[in-house]
Amino acid sequence: MNIQTVGVIGAGVMGVGVAQNLAQTKHQVILIDISEDILAHAKQEIKNNIRFQGFLKKSVEPPENTLQKITLTTDYQLLKEVDFVVENVTEKWEIKKDVYAQMDAICPEPCIFAANTSAISITRIGSATKRPAKVIGMHFMNPVPMKKTVETIRGYHTSEETIETAKQFLAQMGKDCIIVNDAPGFVANRLSHLFMNEAANLVMENLADPKDIDEIFKKCYGHAMGPLETADLIGLDTVVETLQVLYESYQDPKFRCSPLLKKMVDAGLFGRKSGQGFYTYQRV
Repeated sequence: MNIQTVGVIGAGVMGVGVAQNLAQTKHQVILIDISEDILAHAKQEIKNNIRFQGFLKKSVEPPENTLQKITLTTDYQLLKEVDFVVENVTEKWEIKKDVYAQMDAICPEPCIFAANTSAISITRIGSATKRPAKVIGMHFMNPVPMKKTVETIRGYHTSEETIETAKQFLAQMGKDCIIVNDAPGFVANRLSHLFMNEAANLVMENLADPKDIDEIFKKCYGHAMGPLETADLIGLDTVVETLQVLYESYQDPKFRCSPLLKKMVDAGLFGRKSGQGFYTYQRV
């Protein structure tokens, strides 16, 4: 199946990355969010990201070439002709459920829905549609255009045909995938959020400062980034929402969110996207 037109729902950090990656691999993209302000910010972020890519690669198309392939809109009706949808909205079930009802009513019958969720069960997401066999999880890593592997999740009803099409779709994006079974948080986030949460607790307890915690992970364990740098990159608000989903799903105290993370989010310190988290960033 040659997937040419893709709907991307949600123009936050992950949605922007997915839309950019798709456009750079010659797909037509319909990028949807709830307001023109969010979409204008997304457009600027795509420009910034491509310029940054230019510093790392010898040849990157100008931002204008990529943006020509992306339609930014608040109108779900534009999904009538898409081949595939990648959903990236906030980790709140009531919001996701409504989004999938809209998608299900508008998208053509063969269209596959890929949930780029941090923790919510793919089986539960499939239950919000009339096409659970065509719902699959695709947990992209940030920054999306630079990460070559996608954690891909098989829901209870996900068909083998959907899995094969998802593999082809990711290959068109220049990516490999690792297939895992469905449970809240899957593999990557059940592990990574324990690291980020406990690292925040270490800062709260004044055991070490953020830079030293991250340096231990990078220099002792060989990680490319430390857990607090990663939390800032993902967005502390997203980390808190994901931990809440994990805690509610498993009722296990190991997923209880650090009070420091909650306090920082209440203060508007979301990490890179707000300019301040565990570190300070210069916003473009």
